[in-house]
Amino acid sequence: MDAVLAQAFETTWPAAEYADAGGFRLGRAPGAGGRVNSARRAGDWTQADLDTAIAIFGDWQQRPVFRVLDDDASLIAALEKRGFQRNNPTAIMTCPIAALTDRQVPPVTAFAVWPPLAIQREIWAAGNINAARQQVMERVPAPRTSILGRIKDRAAGAGFVAIHGDVAMVHAIEVAPDWRRAGMAGWMMRQAAIWAEEQAAARIGLAVSRANEGAVALYRGFGFDEVAGYGYYEV
Repeated sequence: MDAVLAQAFETTWPAAEYADAGGFRLGRAPGAGGRVNSARRAGDWTQADLDTAIAIFGDWQQRPVFRVLDDDASLIAALEKRGFQRNNPTAIMTCPIAALTDRQVPPVTAFAVWPPLAIQREIWAAGNINAARQQVMERVPAPRTSILGRIKDRAAGAGFVAIHGDVAMVHAIEVAPDWRRAGMAGWMMRQAAIWAEEQAAARIGLAVSRANEGAVALYRGFGFDEVAGYGYYEV
């Protein structure tokens, strides 16, 4: 994963506050999920830095969680020696914007909307993208937008996309249960790419749980390739 993509991954889904522990950066955003409530490697680290990071989590009254890239063998070994175990393996995938802008989105099927509409927030909330996770979107610097998906004159999906450098990162894609398997996620992804291209982005990226095999297959079908992976290490 190149430096611009790595920074886009962090910048477009930020924690509410941060703390540094030597070679680690810790994020805190209670209730907003693991990505913004974990520590990640930010430079060279020592065992003392690990101790400090764990102590900061204790001060925050949070259990220590480390988000670690799959190829960081030394950190993985150190955490496993301390009893940490890997959870929720996740893939980071990207593709060129052009791979998603080769077809027009059908009329009134998907829109870029900011701020998000109340119905989008309801779709997110029903899909476990709660108020705390929605607040993450409010912290993201522009350019950013939400994506509204519609089928048969009804709101059917919601998503979020933001840009850093030449990368558009897509987050929080959620399709209402009644409208799944109707192609909605695909049209929303295409609308996200169209908007991103208008903002001069050249590529689009996302993170997806490896356990979500259907989503992984969908993204591969669009031309996404896996460029990195990570897991959450917890006691």
